[in-house]
Amino acid sequence: MTELFTTAFVAALISGGILAGMPLLLAALGETVSERSGVLNIGLEGMMLMGGYGGFVVALYTNPWLGLAGGLAAGVLTALIMLVFCVRLGLDQIVVGIALLVTAEGITSVLQRAQFGTTYPRLDAMPVFQIPLLSKIPAFGQSLFSQPLIVYIGFALVVVVHWVLGFTSMGLNLRAAGEKPQALDAAGVSVVATRSVAVLVTGGLGGLGGAYMSIVGAGIFVPFMTHGAGFIAIVIAMLARGRALWVLIGAMLFGMSVSLSTALQLVGVNVPQDVVNMLPFVAVMVALIVFARQAYLPAALGSPYTRGSR
Repeated sequence: MTELFTTAFVAALISGGILAGMPLLLAALGETVSERSGVLNIGLEGMMLMGGYGGFVVALYTNPWLGLAGGLAAGVLTALIMLVFCVRLGLDQIVVGIALLVTAEGITSVLQRAQFGTTYPRLDAMPVFQIPLLSKIPAFGQSLFSQPLIVYIGFALVVVVHWVLGFTSMGLNLRAAGEKPQALDAAGVSVVATRSVAVLVTGGLGGLGGAYMSIVGAGIFVPFMTHGAGFIAIVIAMLARGRALWVLIGAMLFGMSVSLSTALQLVGVNVPQDVVNMLPFVAVMVALIVFARQAYLPAALGSPYTRGSR
């Protein structure tokens, strides 16, 4: 009986951790790219909200895959605001990011109410893809290797981001834009163009994370449904020190902290809802206390750059 409870607990913890951690993973990967280029994207949660609403609406009238693509596109379009005001015009990244977040919260709330009123339509669950043999592994095989295809794409993006940042000329340019933009400028590479690409990538991944949250995770869009996920993703990106693998580990750990209550309930332990809502933020505070001194911030992070400046 104890073994059965342990198996159920582990399976629920892993499955719930992936469900809650995947939006954080996608958004934090985007934030990692942005921060490496020198842009602190405080408006990331706004991009997630826009992606969540846009993706949900597209999925409602078409299908989930077009919905995910719509969420990605909505995130990119939202990131254009950051690109114009911060990268092109050199305005304060924190002020613009906060304004973008507040605007996205208002727009998505108004649009949701105008379109659906007090009703909240739901989407059908996305089909899962079972990896042969691996899905049969006891305890965690079914929960880890029987997931919607977008989950495996998210894991694959970790490898892609790791490879791009560490082994390509584009990754070298991104790191130079965040560390020493003057040197990149002197080498004949546009700092503005490099940062622009990074911000759009961040918007796309943030929008995709929001779309995952509304389409795959909840099957519904509710105003303010991100509940601080964008800021948690920023913390994960900072603590990961620009390493995609650590972003994956951090996102899954935070996701498991959210799913811990459900896993405990399966084995007969009830946890108050207030404690459940508090767990992710407690995890953030603990992580900051333990690892903040090892957090990595590029030298030019948050600093606007104009050609010829020193």
